[in-house]
Amino acid sequence: QVQLVESGGGLVQPGGSLRLSCAASGIIFSIYTMGWYRQVPGKQRELVANIGPGGRDYYTDPAKGRFTISRDNAKNTVDLQMNNLKPEDTAVYYCSAEAPFSYWGQGIQVTVSS
Repeated sequence: QVQLVESGGGLVQPGGSLRLSCAASGIIFSIYTMGWYRQVPGKQRELVANIGPGGRDYYTDPAKGRFTISRDNAKNTVDLQMNNLKPEDTAVYYCSAEAPFSYWGQGIQVTVSS
């Protein structure tokens, strides 16, 4: 059974930082491209960043310069370090195992508010 379990979300003030972590089980983690997505009510889920098996990372424009994705293939984890958070970063964040097969975590709330 595949499980992706996110942790580390919560409430943070604008300008603050959070680190999301995703623990994967039931997959051969080292061969998967892993991603972080986010979704706000009424909008489509959007890619934030992903990282390939070899560590090559990709960021969408909202994440560039503020977020860092990393993975630990020994621990089967993928993290998203988020700095200088803005109110518009408020969303439910989802961990995803993207390829070769697609799996999703249950999502975790991140709220950026003063």
